Amino acid sequence: MAAAAAAAAVGGPQPPQAEMPAPGLALDKAATAAHLKAALSRPDNRAGAEELQALLERVLSAERPLAAAADGEEAAASGGGGGPGAAEEEALEWCKCLLAGGGGYDEFCAAVRAYDPAALCGLVWTANFVAYRCRTCGISPCMSLCAECFHQGDHTGHDFNMFRSQAGGACDCGDSNVMRESGFCKRHQIKSSSNIPCVPKDLLMMSEFVLPRFIFCLIQYLREGYNEPAADVPSEKDLNKVLQLLEPQISFLEDLTKMGGAMRSVLTQVLTNQQSYKDLTSGLGENAYARKSHEKYLIALKSSGLTYPEDKLVYGIQEPPAGTSTLAVQGFAGATGTLGQLDSSDEEDQDGSQGLGKRKRVKLSSNTKDQSIMDVLKHKSFLEELLFWTIKYEFPQKMVTFLLNMLPDQEYKVAFTKTFVQHYAFIMKTLKKSHESDTMSNRIVHISVQLFSNEELARQVTEECQLLDIMVTVLLYMMESCLIKSELQDEENSLHVVVNCGEALLKNNTYWPLVSDFINILSHQSVAKRFLEDHGLLVTWMNFVSFFQGMNLNKRELNEHVEFESQTYYAAFAAELEACAQPMWGLLSHCKVRETQEYTRNVVRYCLEALQDWFDAINFVDEPAPNQVTFHLPLHRYYAMFLSKAVKCQELDLDSVLPDQEMLMKLMIHPLQIQASLAEIHSNMWVRNGLQIKGQAMTYVQSHFCNSMIDPDIYLLQVCASRLDPDYFISSVFERFKVVDLLTMASQHQNTVLDAEHERSMLEGALTFLVILLSLRLHLGMSDDEILRAEMVAQLCMNDRTHSSLLDLIPENPNPKSGIIPGSYSFESVLSAVADFKAPVFEPGGSMQQGMYTPKAEVWDHEFDPVMVILRTVYRRDVQSAMDRYTAFLKQSGKFPGNPWPPYKKRTPLHPSYKGLMRLLHCKTLHIVLFTLLYKILMDHQNLSEHVLCMVLYLIELGLENSAEEESDEEASVGGPERCHDSWFPGSNLVSNMRHFINYVRVRVPETAPEVKRDSPASTSSDSLGSLQSSRRPKVLQRENSGTAQVFSLVAERRKKFQEIINRSSSEANQVVRPKTSNKWSAPGSAPQLTTAILEIKESILSLLIKLHHKLSGKQNSYYPPWLDDIEILIQPDIPKYSHGDGITAVERILLKAALQSRMNKRIIEEICRKVTPPVPPKKITAAEKKTLDKEERRQKARERQQKLLAEFASRQKSFMETAMDVDSPESDIPMEITTAEPQVSEAVYDCVICGQSGPSSEDRPTGLVVLLQASSVLGQCRDNIEPKKLPITEEEQIYPWDTCAAVHDVRLSLLQRYFKDSSCLLAVSIGWEGGVYVQTCGHTLHIDCHKSYMESLRNDQVLQGFSVDKGEFTCPLCRQFANSVLPCYPGSNVENNLWQRPSNKSIQDLIKEVEELQGRPGAFPSETNLSKEMESVMKDIKNTTQKKYRDYSKTPGSPDNDFLFMYSVARTNLELELIHRGGNLCSGGASTAGKRSCLNQLFHVLALHMRLYSIDSEYNPWRKLTQLLEEVNSQLGNEEQQPEVPILYHDVTSLLLIQILMMPQPLRKDHFTCIVKVLFTLLYTQGLVALSVKCNEEDRSAWKHTGALKKNTCDAEKSYEVLLSFVIRELSKGKLYHEEGTQECATISPIAWSPESTEKYLQDFCLPFLRITSLLQHHLFGEDLPSCQEEEEFSVLCSCLGLLPTFYQTEHPFISASCLDWPVPAFDIISQWCFEINSFTERHAEQGKALLIQESRWKLPHLLQLPENYNTIFQYYHRKTCSVCTKVPKDPAVCLVCGTFVCLKGLCCKQQSYCECVLHSQNCGAGTGIFLLINASVIIIIRGHRFCLWGSVYLDAHGEEDRDLRRGKPLYICKERYKVLEQQWISHTFDHINKRWGPHYNGL
Repeated sequence: MAAAAAAAAVGGPQPPQAEMPAPGLALDKAATAAHLKAALSRPDNRAGAEELQALLERVLSAERPLAAAADGEEAAASGGGGGPGAAEEEALEWCKCLLAGGGGYDEFCAAVRAYDPAALCGLVWTANFVAYRCRTCGISPCMSLCAECFHQGDHTGHDFNMFRSQAGGACDCGDSNVMRESGFCKRHQIKSSSNIPCVPKDLLMMSEFVLPRFIFCLIQYLREGYNEPAADVPSEKDLNKVLQLLEPQISFLEDLTKMGGAMRSVLTQVLTNQQSYKDLTSGLGENAYARKSHEKYLIALKSSGLTYPEDKLVYGIQEPPAGTSTLAVQGFAGATGTLGQLDSSDEEDQDGSQGLGKRKRVKLSSNTKDQSIMDVLKHKSFLEELLFWTIKYEFPQKMVTFLLNMLPDQEYKVAFTKTFVQHYAFIMKTLKKSHESDTMSNRIVHISVQLFSNEELARQVTEECQLLDIMVTVLLYMMESCLIKSELQDEENSLHVVVNCGEALLKNNTYWPLVSDFINILSHQSVAKRFLEDHGLLVTWMNFVSFFQGMNLNKRELNEHVEFESQTYYAAFAAELEACAQPMWGLLSHCKVRETQEYTRNVVRYCLEALQDWFDAINFVDEPAPNQVTFHLPLHRYYAMFLSKAVKCQELDLDSVLPDQEMLMKLMIHPLQIQASLAEIHSNMWVRNGLQIKGQAMTYVQSHFCNSMIDPDIYLLQVCASRLDPDYFISSVFERFKVVDLLTMASQHQNTVLDAEHERSMLEGALTFLVILLSLRLHLGMSDDEILRAEMVAQLCMNDRTHSSLLDLIPENPNPKSGIIPGSYSFESVLSAVADFKAPVFEPGGSMQQGMYTPKAEVWDHEFDPVMVILRTVYRRDVQSAMDRYTAFLKQSGKFPGNPWPPYKKRTPLHPSYKGLMRLLHCKTLHIVLFTLLYKILMDHQNLSEHVLCMVLYLIELGLENSAEEESDEEASVGGPERCHDSWFPGSNLVSNMRHFINYVRVRVPETAPEVKRDSPASTSSDSLGSLQSSRRPKVLQRENSGTAQVFSLVAERRKKFQEIINRSSSEANQVVRPKTSNKWSAPGSAPQLTTAILEIKESILSLLIKLHHKLSGKQNSYYPPWLDDIEILIQPDIPKYSHGDGITAVERILLKAALQSRMNKRIIEEICRKVTPPVPPKKITAAEKKTLDKEERRQKARERQQKLLAEFASRQKSFMETAMDVDSPESDIPMEITTAEPQVSEAVYDCVICGQSGPSSEDRPTGLVVLLQASSVLGQCRDNIEPKKLPITEEEQIYPWDTCAAVHDVRLSLLQRYFKDSSCLLAVSIGWEGGVYVQTCGHTLHIDCHKSYMESLRNDQVLQGFSVDKGEFTCPLCRQFANSVLPCYPGSNVENNLWQRPSNKSIQDLIKEVEELQGRPGAFPSETNLSKEMESVMKDIKNTTQKKYRDYSKTPGSPDNDFLFMYSVARTNLELELIHRGGNLCSGGASTAGKRSCLNQLFHVLALHMRLYSIDSEYNPWRKLTQLLEEVNSQLGNEEQQPEVPILYHDVTSLLLIQILMMPQPLRKDHFTCIVKVLFTLLYTQGLVALSVKCNEEDRSAWKHTGALKKNTCDAEKSYEVLLSFVIRELSKGKLYHEEGTQECATISPIAWSPESTEKYLQDFCLPFLRITSLLQHHLFGEDLPSCQEEEEFSVLCSCLGLLPTFYQTEHPFISASCLDWPVPAFDIISQWCFEINSFTERHAEQGKALLIQESRWKLPHLLQLPENYNTIFQYYHRKTCSVCTKVPKDPAVCLVCGTFVCLKGLCCKQQSYCECVLHSQNCGAGTGIFLLINASVIIIIRGHRFCLWGSVYLDAHGEEDRDLRRGKPLYICKERYKVLEQQWISHTFDHINKRWGPHYNGL
């Protein structure tokens, strides 16, 4: 029976079977549906309902495809997916019919849509969709809008940006929970529910019956298709197959959601209805299939490690009794579930740490609440099971989209969110196992961000579903799977576990979806408050954070370089930032007011407990383990940040949240260790650990991390310092930095823990750290705006910055809701206060600058803070850069000429809670250090630098600025030094200690030291090698040994302090002195032989400072107390002259401050200055010192020598460059001296830039010009209309290339070839408008043989730049300009030149004969010399430069006419291009634009040489037609069969000129040139007249014919245009040229009235292009300068320059162009001969005859397409546009800026013969040069031949910056200047020279 049922369901002709529930089902579906609908509409619809159920049962049975295959196991496997085939489509058809209730489905859809209360947009998109975000309108930071809603709303002036969605998203328009209503678009502004009518009941009635079955069917398919993946084989393939088969079903559901609100609410009812779910899926029915399906579902649940919390024995599935709590026992290795049967493989992965993981996990898993979170899932509705399968199948995109499309339905949204939370643990497990975790992460976030961004919803779920518990637990469990034992401190006994950064979970950031959800919900105040109030949660969270405490431990390599540099630090920093710091910032943002004090107390309390546990776990006592550092102390940082918040915002008393002294001592150790390690890393002490350790040090201070890492660390140290004993703290610092041994008065010492080469930088590090610690106020009292300002100033001082890089570099609170949002109001206002905007500029080299911000002068003057700069620099060079810029500012503003020191900046006042920090400056230990260092610097001990002195002075100054109240002078004067003769300083105040004289110091020195021989006087202070001696000696000792000083070490002092605190009884500690513990880690056996010596010092800090002043200034007695002259100084001490300067200024400033602080100091300074300081005695120079001195001297001398050499070299180079630049064509070197009697015989001399020799170019050793040959289609882009072409941005706008110069010339040539003889056609025009060869040179010359060897050496040099030597490319050896050929210079002396220039007085007739004879001589190729070979090879290069299609126009391939045409066209192309470079006319005159850089002369020689090889038969030579009257006219017409020659009036005159000149033997004589020009001018003028006659209408013609005829017999009739015009009209009227004018023609002809003036203007304009080219040619051939002129007189000036104007021409009356005519034969005869040819052609083809006569001679200059103002217009049109070739939307769309063609960049779809579309287009459109705008990146890419480069962008944002790849998505506007530069480079063909970064594209673009 099953088979029959299956057959019936397929539709088609069904057998009338007995069990059919209703009659007539075999009829069509529509009738059935209508019948059922009617049945269901009756009040008693039970029968109808049953009938429908039975039908659905049949149509929508998921068992059918499987039922058929149930017999064979194999068959079952093959059909395992339940493959929907035809049957499925049939089922869908049924559903559609039933839903529509018999009507049409489309009508039904429309009807439902009418009831859509579209209050929300809710459009769902997937990755890579372009969406918008407006921060001004957003309430949640995740708010996003689709493009349509964004453009429909009003966001002018808002802070918005466009972005490419990474994970997908949904449009929030209309949702007031996420965004402000003002930002809604027009469609979603109206709360439209009011005016939408109620949905009629019967419309959706069928849906309510049909959809539950449909969804159940879908779920059954999903159950059926899922097979648990085998442990080793990922089963994505199978899953994907099932999903593909289900595609139509899911799409059908998705379409339903798009019908709007009415349908969504039906779906919501269906999905959330628990009753129908129970009825359908319980699996209890008699239907065997349903039972089987249910079993599969249970197995899936079980294998996921989840239990179904009901008694399952009903279903016959055995389970362990619930009583034995399998949960607590088993723990969670890997992602294993309760039954652990699946992931047993994960257990083994954990190698050694497995047992430990177990132990830890059991502890956690015992918590029953967690257990239920992790393991129990119960599904009560379709929605829940659908989500379960969505997760199981790893979030298929279609399902995700369907589930999200439903979200606009409020009821659904709540239900779905709860379901999502319920499945959260399951999601985490699936994610961890997934092989595609990236894709899956994106899909998860796609969903969760929609749910959790809504505060109301988040709060509801938190309250009802324990959302926070679930999230924290799930995160904890996730991290548990990758814990390892911590090796920090005590490796063997450590109980601490940390995450292993090498695991995939961390390395691939798999945890980020969960963390990002957590951060998202913590941004809601109501949720965060619950978190902060819940003690249990806080404990769990601190537990979680402690997993990261001490991760990624670095151990310093001391012997070998590490073999493998691990890159785990990326994972570690990312994990701390994302998993610890960002949630912390989220919580902090809710602790802003006093009422939230309680929260802070909670966090601090549990944080301290966790820290205490951590110290215990790692067995930490008091000393950190050596050579270890971890940068990750999140617990410390939580503690620090909450402390800071408490004091800053909540007015909490700091001491109430601080632990005891012992805990503070422990707390400071690790952060201090990091600071010392930073110094070690920068001192290269960690080099053996590889580059990654530097990477860590840099990341730690980098802008995105610093405020979560280094800032809290320094703040914590500041807190500790303010509460601990200052002597203890200072000595700890020097001990951690390992420089204690260095701090001795002795000139030599031994350091047990540090190599000598590291001492200096470590000492600098220690002092710099102290300066930062004492001057930084980021958390100690600065307001947010002050912080922002300080950060900004620091960044701007390092370098000028763009707006976006500033936004990026300024550390903002990482949590988006925390107030200072990038781009917020305060950012802009602070920026405008501290910086000036520099608009984007171009540098001559072509590199483009962005818009930059640079600090204002007053910022340099008052706000430059070196301390902040040092703290924020990632690279040490940035500090130097800031100092250099500061120096430059001082020089420029005249404030200080020399090398200044970093200025001392006044600090913001300290917050009262941290006053204790300043005690550090007033403790004896620090004073001893400062005194010792000043002394050492004065005595020139080794390893001290200016930097050390600078920091010492900075600390002294800080101490003076922050001294306690003025101490009374009297008290201090009593007793003085006597009172404590053997200690260092009497008190702890710096002000009084400064003047305290120290007489003797006892030191421990190596026996070899020079100090050993001294006797010891009675009263000494002592200092020891171990460290400084501090005066805090126990009183007992003082009584006993009052006479001699006892040596005590700083280390011991510090230990003792620690002991005191630990023992909690200071009295005992004072009695019992702990013996000095030997330095634990000094190398055994290295203890040097020490002996005690006593030094005589007799200095105080003040006296040392004054002597330093003398030393720095290099003069004796240079210091003179300023107040002696000007008592005012003491009253108003802030004198600007002291604020900038070097060390001398600093010393003066300090002495002044010291004097101000106490009268005693003032008196003592005066005293010291009064004693004339004796000159410093010359030191006895030891041999070693002598050596170093000699070294210095030698170095100095070497330096001087080097300077001298360099200077000499520079001058040589300069003269060489000058001579090199003078090289040029021989003609231009010597001016025309026509008067000199005997010309000087001088040959052109060339310098070879390779061998440096000079000499002429000769036949056997020719010299050549370095040239670049490139094909160019720029000329072809000229258009004839002034209106610039715009880039199309709508479907209507298209660009057609019909009016381009290239197209017009092409049409003309093909017309001629249709009617005339081919060989003659190829002489009548020029080609090269497209793909013409342009030759340019840098002007440098080289011997051709030198060049060949140069190319060889390049070929052997493997490290090639971006050019290909095999293609002959190279760079000029002198100027490095790109080139690819060498153009030989024709040997010739300048004598000939001068001879040929003599004007001859021959008549024009004689000259014409001479020209003809000269052309007739065949040009034999000169004998085989090197020169001729080179000429040939360069000609080959020129031909190969362009593609074949641009050279071959003849109908017979390979005909010599082709070559002939190509060669003279090369000359034409170069002349035309030069004309364009001059702006299209010659008004500016002067030499060639490129100065001496033109190579046309040499090019002409090469071309002429080759053209002379082809002789034109004398009868075909156009020269004869121009200069002779031919008698046998009629005989030519006789032979009709062959095509005629091109009539002379159809010839292009400029081409004729080039042909005539290139056919002459070179060098050419000037009078021959003039003769040719005169003859051609007559032809040109006639052409102008003919064209004019064709353009005007019949009446004008007859009028002219008449007026001209009257004047015909006047004397100069041949030079009057009226006469000539009337003659032309008369002649042409004989033919049919004018006859064909029908009505349609009249319209086209311009209706101007032709006045004599307009006629004259027309004729001049017609002739001008020819005259310009001719003048340029004359300028190049004969070296004559071009005269400059006004535009209106260009014609007459050029005529006289070319010798067309008779010399006696009077200029009074208005200029008439016809007066330039000089007819070689009677004008009327030759004109009638020319017109006859035309008439005979127009007999047959009047239309074409006319078209060929009207030539467009006025081309406008070429331009790129005009771009719209705003980039968005381009982007919106093109980024969704489909490609015309492959009709897909390209991944990388691009558009050509020359012709507007839309292409796919790198698109394989449009590849042709291995060329991708852009490369192909660049060849077709620009002959190898393409300029493309990449739509998705806003940048322009240039393709030149086989290379390409990124040019940059012509669209900049409001701050003058590019936005490559549209990453920032800010609005972009066209930068006209940049576009002009681009166009200029295109026209002048200089892309190769100006852009530097070229690479090969291998045809792949």
